[in-house]
Amino acid sequence: MTGIIDTIKLAGTLVLALPAAIAGLELLLVRDQTAVGVALLGLAIGLVAVQHWLTMPTDIPELLVKRVVGTVTKEPDTEPDDER
Repeated sequence: MTGIIDTIKLAGTLVLALPAAIAGLELLLVRDQTAVGVALLGLAIGLVAVQHWLTMPTDIPELLVKRVVGTVTKEPDTEPDDER
């Protein structure tokens, strides 16, 4: 289920980042406004990077649940042989 939630978060971030990136490319390549174009591209890349790597306060319960579930449901390293 976390895969779906992460995908929705990424889609929400891309809704904001893609228009900035497209405008930055247009300003950089078509209109020769290098500073503004690079700034908008940096903003778009920064939005996606921050969303991917930054832990928000709303993500803490999810991280705790992952850690607890991983500890409780840990697979045994080796299975004992039943030689009777």
